[in-house]
Amino acid sequence: MIAETGSFGTEQPGGSASRRGPEALIVIVTEGGPHIWGIVNAIAARFGRPTVILENPESKSVILRRRARRLGWISTAGQLGTMVIIRGAKVLMTRRLAELAQNDGFDTSPPPADTIIKVPSANSPEFVKAIRRINPDVVLLAGCRLLKPETLAAIPCPVLNYHAGITPKYRGMNGGYWALATGDAANFGTTVHLVDAGVDTGAVLHQVQGRPAKGDTIATYALTMAALSRDICIRAIEDAISYKLSPFEPALTSRQWYHPTLWSYLWTGLTRRVW
Repeated sequence: MIAETGSFGTEQPGGSASRRGPEALIVIVTEGGPHIWGIVNAIAARFGRPTVILENPESKSVILRRRARRLGWISTAGQLGTMVIIRGAKVLMTRRLAELAQNDGFDTSPPPADTIIKVPSANSPEFVKAIRRINPDVVLLAGCRLLKPETLAAIPCPVLNYHAGITPKYRGMNGGYWALATGDAANFGTTVHLVDAGVDTGAVLHQVQGRPAKGDTIATYALTMAALSRDICIRAIEDAISYKLSPFEPALTSRQWYHPTLWSYLWTGLTRRVW
């Protein structure tokens, strides 16, 4: 079951050129992964192959140190335990990938190598050089690190972000899991929004709500949500290249979420059957 919000607005300036439709130059910035490749392939089927700028994943030790400064080492250690569980649940991901491919036509094969540009980071000089060389009409961020203000300022076109959660209520990590874990299943869904300097704080363009599949867990919610989100990613890109971006502000509270600690994850699983 899917419910969608968001609309096409009046024409407005945007983009770096007047290219439209199949001639538009689309860049997707990501660390990669099967769920993101599914979105990339859906976009390719609609517009032709986008250019993928693939950044190196940020070091887990850097992420954990940064999180510890914000949340403390006890909470961070608990989150690390849950991250280990997610990484170890590969068999669940494999089964869910097969189900999505068969039932929903969700193609998670990596894009052709000649459409990928590798950079050390989305905030690196190499990234900015690639953007200037391509001169895209729209950039979609999908699972990459937060752009620094100076990087964002160097991109001469609309910058959108695919977020696996309903913003602003579920910013940050594991938006689908937290909606279920807090008893807010109606907001199991995703967002495409404009990018600003905050963490998933940009004005919303489109949102879609759905429901997890039987047997879904924190290890597979991202796959289910990505398959659910192909249409809103395409619509947001269409809005951008036709100069019809129409952002809106949902009447929701704002909160940034992280991985659950291991003990809270186990407690929620045992008491609410949300895994």
